[in-house]
Amino acid sequence: MEKPKFSITHKDEEMLELVKDSQHKTLAIWAIDCAERVLPYFEEQYPEDQRPRKAIEALHEWIKSGMFSMAVIRKASLDSHTAAKEIGNDNPASSAAHAAGQTVATAHVPRHAYGSAVYAQQAIFRATDLSKANSAVTKERDWQYQHLLELGRNALKPKQ
Repeated sequence: MEKPKFSITHKDEEMLELVKDSQHKTLAIWAIDCAERVLPYFEEQYPEDQRPRKAIEALHEWIKSGMFSMAVIRKASLDSHTAAKEIGNDNPASSAAHAAGQTVATAHVPRHAYGSAVYAQQAIFRATDLSKANSAVTKERDWQYQHLLELGRNALKPKQ
């Protein structure tokens, strides 16, 4: 039996509300964490192709320096999405590269972080046996939600 395509059957209002209420840099950290959880799907198959990794590194640099260059962010995002498209659809490596492309775009538009999370869920769906795919995606989504809550709480703590 052929595995169905991954789809979000309903909008995740709870997650979207949390994303909307989160600080920009908190979302950037969260997007990186979501993408890095699935990046091995890409890097194990394409170890020489550094485009998704470079996209994530570009966002790390923005978090660290606060310096924003639309040209750098756009190129890193498009390069990662191109890597995904070159290997085709319906595989976890492609979804992981798309997650990295969405991740770096978070520097420009904070809500791109949600795209990173969804592509990470898609990578897990595509990497998991059909009988376990939905529960694996639910587990990942729950981790993502709890992780963003925790990052948000930590961002609100006073610096010592």
